[in-house]
Formats: sequence, C-alpha cells, structure tokens
Amino acid sequence: MGAKEFDYYIFIDYSEDFLGYLIIENNRVREFIPKISKFAHYRELKHKDAYLKSIKKIVDKNKVCDHFCRLKIRKTEATPEIYSDVLEFIKYHKNCLVFICVDNKQFLNFQKLVKIIDGQDIRVVKESELKKHTPEYRISLVLDTLLNLARLKNNKF
Repeated sequence: MGAKEFDYYIFIDYSEDFLGYLIIENNRVREFIPKISKFAHYRELKHKDAYLKSIKKIVDKNKVCDHFCRLKIRKTEATPEIYSDVLEFIKYHKNCLVFICVDNKQFLNFQKLVKIIDGQDIRVVKESELKKHTPEYRISLVLDTLLNLARLKNNKF
C-alpha cells in the first residue's frame, strides 16, 4: 500500500451477522503470504461450498491463525467489543505505524474513533481501496474467509 512500512496491519471486516478483526506484525507478513495463496474473494466464487471445505483444511494445515497477534470473530452485536479491542491495541502501541483496513460500511465511524485517539501514525483505508494481489489485499481475504467459515459453522447448528 505504498512505500510506507507499517509496524502492524489491522483488518476489520464483517460477513452478514459476524464481525471480526485480525492483527499481524509487519515482520510476519512475508512468511505468511505464501501460506495463503489459495485464498479468494468469497463473493466472486462459483463453488462456494467446495472452496470453504478445502480452505478449512488449508487453515488447519498451515496453522493460519497462529500468525496473528490477535484474532477475534463475534456476532455483530459485539461491535463495541471489537472496536474497543482494536482501539486498546492502538493506544498501547502509540509509537508504531499502524495500517487499518475497515469494511466500507464501517469506515466513517471507525475513522472518527481513530481520530479521537490519535490518528497521526495510523492510516485507515476502505477495504474496497485495496489493490488486488497486494499483501494487504491477500490478508483481507483471509479475514473474509474466516468470517464466512464462522458464519457457516454457526448456521449448521
């Protein structure tokens, strides 16, 4: 996402009734990207069920979730919890450059919250502004997929 190197990358996304975030350190991104080469944007897929079954195996085999500093997926009613977790992380890491990617529908509200805290060393972007095939875009696909896996797991019960 440009020449600027960030210390942390934060992604916030939602899928129907689920909201989640993940945080990954910059120094873990390079080792992480090859492990997520099979991830795709869920809405663009023709065979969604087959994709989710195979990607679940990849998530487990490659221990995808172990690469994150933090990961949380909750129902959308827990939006304040998700936002407060992310804002607490930002507050604790004041002297770090932070890149935050937020779902388009939540962008304005979250951007206002970040400006209240600090906002100087933080870059907040809309998910739709990510360029395809960049590391940031690829990591956002991981969160999107994890949200869809959580949503489908919840619908089975």
